[in-house]
Amino acid sequence: MRSPHRITTKPLHDVHDGNLEDTFIAERPFNPYDELAALAPNPLEEFLHEDKDEDGADGNAEDAPWEPPNHRRGSRRRNRFAGLPLAAKALVAVLVTAAFLVLGDRWAQLYAEHKAAEKLKDSLHLSAAPEVDIEGFPFLTQVFDQRFDKVSVTVPDVAADRVSLAKVSATATDVRVNGDGPTSLKGAVIGAMRGEVLLSFEDLNRELGASQVTFTGHGRDQVLARGTLPVAGHDLKVRADARIQRNGDRGISTDIGRMSLTVGDLATYRPGTHESEGLHLSKDSANSLLKETNKAKKLLSVPAVVKRLGLSDSVVEGALHSDDKLNDLVGSPKFVHDVMRLNLIDVAMAHPWLLEKLGLDPALLKGLSQLTRPELADRLTLAFQLPKLPGPGDVDLEDVRVEKDGIRVNLTGSGIGFGR
Repeated sequence: MRSPHRITTKPLHDVHDGNLEDTFIAERPFNPYDELAALAPNPLEEFLHEDKDEDGADGNAEDAPWEPPNHRRGSRRRNRFAGLPLAAKALVAVLVTAAFLVLGDRWAQLYAEHKAAEKLKDSLHLSAAPEVDIEGFPFLTQVFDQRFDKVSVTVPDVAADRVSLAKVSATATDVRVNGDGPTSLKGAVIGAMRGEVLLSFEDLNRELGASQVTFTGHGRDQVLARGTLPVAGHDLKVRADARIQRNGDRGISTDIGRMSLTVGDLATYRPGTHESEGLHLSKDSANSLLKETNKAKKLLSVPAVVKRLGLSDSVVEGALHSDDKLNDLVGSPKFVHDVMRLNLIDVAMAHPWLLEKLGLDPALLKGLSQLTRPELADRLTLAFQLPKLPGPGDVDLEDVRVEKDGIRVNLTGSGIGFGR
């Protein structure tokens, strides 16, 4: 191990004038970092040589002739495409060309769908343009061939008599078009078509909702109508069953049955001329005659009522003068049954005060008498006819079924023409 201090002596023949300071020279202490510093590059030397170019020439302006600055330095790194192989360049060119062709084909398809939707709107007199989807790729080859393999059309909100069809969707195949290009489509002929129509209960409840009646499906071919109907200022509960069936090739008919209007818990009105139809007391009202002798006597004081009930004059006379005989009469099951079968419309026309005595509004009689069976059935009918197509061919109804969301009808057609 080297000593941190080192003293050297000069030889005696180097001693001059006997000077001890010249004979013995004491050196500074040894620094180990001096050796490390000697191994590092000299920064001054690097600074003096840093302006030399790549070939080792001195970059000093005094030694080298002036040249204009090179602003394209590093261009070889930026021009990467120049270094690609020829096959890669060709592939990129093909991909770019294919992208432009696809965009052009798609633009032509969208334009043709828009023109076709306008043609259908004008031909069918629709309130809104339908959605047209021309399937198949590429599109332009189909245009030049003047034939589309498959076209889907969706028409919302089609007016059909008193109701509107929520959705009409169809898929056409083998469609022959008339036109030289996507911008000159003049018409088309559909080889075959299949579709369906939806008459939604939500739309029915809104469109026929003036009477606050709601429609619900029941089974495959039956619709239930439940709600209220305003008559002469009274909201009467209405019940009806509609049976759905096909009517010809383009229509749907409804057979309205079991219609009834309930006047609170007093009476029930069924429009019609049958014995079971008309205005009849409810069971609760008939039973109340057992407790309210005044109502029973008023009822028996009308000869027309006595005649319809089939009572003899002696029985009626005894009931009117004796409460015991009256209770025996009105308390019999036969009397209650016969009273419930009594049509109050015919009786009250000659004796309007009778309805008021029984707790019914006399003004209600006039409203109910005007609400005939056909009129009430017309308010609840769901029948409609598909609009006839303006061109050749026609659409026929194939199947009708009642579902949870509405009435769904299948359609078929062939040889249908639109435009020119």
